[in-house]
Amino acid sequence: MPQTIAVAGKGGVGKTTLTGMLIQYLAQQKKGPILAVDADANSNLNEVLGVEVEMTLGDIRDELENSETAKVSPIPKGMSKQDYTEFRFDSALVEEDDYDLLVMGHTQGKGCYCFVNGLLSTQVARRAQNYNYVIVDNEAGMEHISRGILPNVNIVILVSDSSRRGIQAVGRIARLIPECGLKPQKVGLIVNRAPKGILADGIQEEIEKQGLTLLGVVPQDDEVFAYDSEGTPTTELPAENPVKTALRKIVDQLQL
Repeated sequence: MPQTIAVAGKGGVGKTTLTGMLIQYLAQQKKGPILAVDADANSNLNEVLGVEVEMTLGDIRDELENSETAKVSPIPKGMSKQDYTEFRFDSALVEEDDYDLLVMGHTQGKGCYCFVNGLLSTQVARRAQNYNYVIVDNEAGMEHISRGILPNVNIVILVSDSSRRGIQAVGRIARLIPECGLKPQKVGLIVNRAPKGILADGIQEEIEKQGLTLLGVVPQDDEVFAYDSEGTPTTELPAENPVKTALRKIVDQLQL
């Protein structure tokens, strides 16, 4: 079974950027193959990685739901709904040299994610032995991985900015983990965008107050901001970029 790493944090803290760099670094270290799952409806992991996504699992759900009322069904005659679903799943899997990417995406209207979660669970279970790692860029809550839809979560990486409110937010996420029935071997915190890579005393105190294990600190960096602003994949940052350097150190300490 693959080692499953879930990355979580409230929006706007650079969680997706760090997730993309994590995937890139593991791939460069020949730790693949890796399955990357973008489970945040507001995320853009594919843009960080610099890959195009034409189909999401949410798109498949909407397509199948609409097929029930469409005048002409997209499901070919003689093909079962299950077989068609698996066929479309393969279409949603973006295959790169060292990793594959799945995007859960939005659903139309008031549609829930029950079907999407079930599809992901079934298909990942079928393919799990093909991967060394499953890395999930998760939303702030743990809904998408809380009902056994992925292999057992081994590591949860919480990402916060260097604000007291940010640390309090990931503290609340940390308390959700056992409530969701997850039993990771390690739960740790990365503080991102810290001025000069240094934490204020008050932030360090808040980390201790929330009972969080600090994995490392990633500095604020103008080059990352420029890449994001220009729409350039941040995985294309030079290897000596201080954000990449800090993340590599954290990953090496985790001994993934």
